[in-house]
Amino acid sequence: MKISYNWIKQFLKIDWKSDEIAALLTDLGLEVEAVDKYQSVKGGLEGIVVGHVLSCEPHPNADRLKVTTVNVGADTPLQIVCGASNVAAGQKVPVALIGTTLYDKNGEAFVIKKGKIRDVESYGMICAEDELGLGDSHDGILVLDDQLTPGASVAKEFKIENDEVFEIGLTPNRADAMSHWGTARDLRAGLIQSGVQVELITPSVSNFRVDKRTLKIDVQVENPKLAPRYCGVTISGISLKPSPEWLQNRLKAIGLQPKNNIVDVTNYVMHELGQPLHAFDANKINGKIQVKTVAAGTKFTTLDDIERSLHEDDLMICDDQGPLCIAGVFGGKESGVSESTQNIFLESAYFNAVSVRKSAQRHNLNTDASFLS
Repeated sequence: MKISYNWIKQFLKIDWKSDEIAALLTDLGLEVEAVDKYQSVKGGLEGIVVGHVLSCEPHPNADRLKVTTVNVGADTPLQIVCGASNVAAGQKVPVALIGTTLYDKNGEAFVIKKGKIRDVESYGMICAEDELGLGDSHDGILVLDDQLTPGASVAKEFKIENDEVFEIGLTPNRADAMSHWGTARDLRAGLIQSGVQVELITPSVSNFRVDKRTLKIDVQVENPKLAPRYCGVTISGISLKPSPEWLQNRLKAIGLQPKNNIVDVTNYVMHELGQPLHAFDANKINGKIQVKTVAAGTKFTTLDDIERSLHEDDLMICDDQGPLCIAGVFGGKESGVSESTQNIFLESAYFNAVSVRKSAQRHNLNTDASFLS
């Protein structure tokens, strides 16, 4: 299990070093097997400085290249050969100095060296967005704010997140610690034992409110032994878009790839509080939600576009027309959130853990939700 130290600090205001926290967690029975560093931009933009393009002239031996002189805050401007069509005198630009390590889109490192391009010496590189890991654009160099000072660190101008991630070898008897909240509770107890009084900060729900009740979806639990508690809320007026950068960084730090604001927030809550959530496209639900088992052999296509043959003991979330989701394990293709989604039905439930794990094993679906159920 991966636990982000920055995430833990949302619950506990502490400034201990990561190795001290790792030792305390291990003493508490949450054995830390490794502590890995995470940077939202690989390399942290180290060695990238603000440059002021003083001049930009055509390359004498290449039509598509320019020869620039760039003030990087040193006594002498640098001569840099640049192939970007949008480079121009007067711009503030990111410059990778000689010796700087950059990373390509595959994460492979390469070091900026003094070079000679078509017989003209070049002492650095003016960078595009994708060359810095700040985006995917390679249309031209990245032009910075004109007010920046030459020689200043570019990293300070972008919200580069540096984190440390604890790899915890969690034993099956510690389901209570399968989240950042659960880990923070244990850590607080350990800190108090060590003589450090620290408040456990509860996540706020002050912004939650019910504006209207026009989108109502009834729920019927037909098998309460397999689903002792099932809750849902509808949310209308959804706009599918990328998640805020801070949320994306939380997920990336623990090895999850952000997808969109709806999927990401369900993953965020699951790894923060240990409570799996599932979002259905509310407009694709026909009639009421029914929590039940279905006939053996019923066909069901999951989100990974695989048609599966259901077992008679698989607990399913259904509507009036058939299955929508394997309870606590994996969603269905037909009811999933898509770019056209405008309204969602958000499920939060407690399912029988044995039932969930058996269904996960039967269908070879080793999901985070099934692990946390």
